[in-house]
Amino acid sequence: MPFSIVFFLFFKAVLNIFLDWSKKVYFCTMTSQTEENYLKAIFKLSDDEQNSVSTSAISNAINTSAASVTDMLKRLSEKGFINYAKYKGVTLTKKGQKLATNLTRKHRIWEVFLVNKLQFSWDEVHAMAEELEHIKSNELINRLDKYLGFPRFDPHGDPIPDADGNIQTRKQILLVEIGEGEQGILVGVNEHTTPFLQYLDRLELGLGAHVSVIEKFAFDNSMKIKLNKEKELTLTSEVSKNLFVQKQ
Repeated sequence: MPFSIVFFLFFKAVLNIFLDWSKKVYFCTMTSQTEENYLKAIFKLSDDEQNSVSTSAISNAINTSAASVTDMLKRLSEKGFINYAKYKGVTLTKKGQKLATNLTRKHRIWEVFLVNKLQFSWDEVHAMAEELEHIKSNELINRLDKYLGFPRFDPHGDPIPDADGNIQTRKQILLVEIGEGEQGILVGVNEHTTPFLQYLDRLELGLGAHVSVIEKFAFDNSMKIKLNKEKELTLTSEVSKNLFVQKQ
């Protein structure tokens, strides 16, 4: 067999091996927006479920079927982003944790920019930040962070990871857990939906507000509060269990 043909066959075999390897590398490193949204949801849920997250919790957070969640978890597991075993829950790998933390950082910095610099209200920015967080440039988000003065918390009171992935924590509890006669400063919300945030705006119950618990009602766990030492309000348990305060 002529040397040129042997060389061609050898080159073709090497090229096929390289292409197969490249596809595997691309598959394992590139992520779609949907995959990134799953990782971010798992990251957020892991605090509530002590690191191991159930598929049902993910299904509720993503608002999709359990079957679709299972398919996606298998894909993320194959890519090395999560540890997944059927009926045993899900945890993020170091690779998955890094990506999810970075996505969360981008999302929350964009929210600060939209509220502080473009004067959007806090109930408008979540959907916009959901789109902007998928911009790949870390240099852009690092410069935006610097431009904003390195904010530590977003407009909803959630902590913003720094460039190294460190997250600042603070002592906070749910308003529903505060007793009669106790008081605190509203520092965050556990519910980010537009109707809930707009409802808080109508009550003039924003971050930084001073709250004193006047009376709690055992019948439905609602409470009467004094807002900013002036106005009295009655809050349902559904509201008070979604507000974070720092006790004073």
